[in-house]
Amino acid sequence: MSQVELNAPAPDFTLADYRGNDVTLSEFKGKQNVLLVFNRGFM
Repeated sequence: MSQVELNAPAPDFTLADYRGNDVTLSEFKGKQNVLLVFNRGFM
């Protein structure tokens, strides 16, 4: 995994949301804030 430089734009990536739909970071370009929550998925 490569590292991101300090103050550099975040690299684009795609993850599944809680409904299983793909969400890409670039979909939020131009929005003021993006909050990412990485849940460990307790069972």
